[in-house]
Amino acid sequence: MTSPSHPPDRGGESVETQSPELRKDPVTNRWVIFSPARAKRPTDFKSKTPQNPNPKPSSCPFCIGREHECAPEIFRVPDDPNWKLRVIENLYPALSRNLETQSKQRGSGTDRSIVGFGFHDVVIESPLHLIQLSDIDPVGIGDVLIAYKKRIEQIAQHDSINYIQVFKNQGASAGASMSHSHSQIMALPVVPPTVSSRLDGTKDYFEETGKCCLCEAKSNNFVIDESSYFVSVAPFAATYPFEVWIIPKDHSSHFHHLDDVKAVDLGGILKLMLQKIAKQLDDPPYNYMIHTSPLKVTESQLPYTHWFLQIVPQLSGVGGFEIGSGCYINPVFPEDVAKVMREVSLT
Repeated sequence: MTSPSHPPDRGGESVETQSPELRKDPVTNRWVIFSPARAKRPTDFKSKTPQNPNPKPSSCPFCIGREHECAPEIFRVPDDPNWKLRVIENLYPALSRNLETQSKQRGSGTDRSIVGFGFHDVVIESPLHLIQLSDIDPVGIGDVLIAYKKRIEQIAQHDSINYIQVFKNQGASAGASMSHSHSQIMALPVVPPTVSSRLDGTKDYFEETGKCCLCEAKSNNFVIDESSYFVSVAPFAATYPFEVWIIPKDHSSHFHHLDDVKAVDLGGILKLMLQKIAKQLDDPPYNYMIHTSPLKVTESQLPYTHWFLQIVPQLSGVGGFEIGSGCYINPVFPEDVAKVMREVSLT
């Protein structure tokens, strides 16, 4: 993630003259090939599949007044009929919350197979169908973020859960099955391989430098915007074109330690990034993921675990090379992305 002490100055280079380059990201712990000759100019990137118009609100169970059509509710904010957001069980969960007893029984699994216990919830971000997350004010987005925090704290009471992933799929090609603005929370009995690899990579960086690589991620060439408590960057070894990370300025290992003031601040910079991505890239489908630490992270791991929010616009597919090698090809340098994004005007 962090840049070299003196990253190459590409100010005078055209896309045609930029040479390919490989960069290793200690956060994702993998190599990325930057091959700008495969792309147009950075400013020419646009979504090939802009988000589809929402269907008629009358057909949507997430809309206010149709709560009876949804899976059971966990909580709502505020707790009255005129709610602003709701957290519900997923009607089609990937894991079952009803298998905790079996998951604790001896012999309930092997090293390669365990009972599919876990939680899979949905956060309905607005009562109104046509409102997207980026339309909500920073305080309202902060409420969504605090709802994530509250639900994580509830789920963390279950000792069998080891990792909780918050994510949002916006648009059909980004994986959304419902067009009403929502995000999801999945709680797993295992630490996923991507998370383990992230811990390995950040540990190696810490042992080499004595520093947290995400605390070091604020090189001017890669910064897009900053708020009081957060900075948005185009990561040094971005896996995807126009990928953006929002990182706490202060070292913080767990997302659920977010307080109300910082939630509103994060809501503001998240709104800004989503609006800039929509304007610059013709409103592409996107995913965002909150990368936090495992619930049972040890005291010795805290100095190099630092949570962040990753936004990935859906601009290109994944091919056989990426699937086979685990090494991605990005056609645009993040320095160029950061410059383009800094210059996007929303007025």
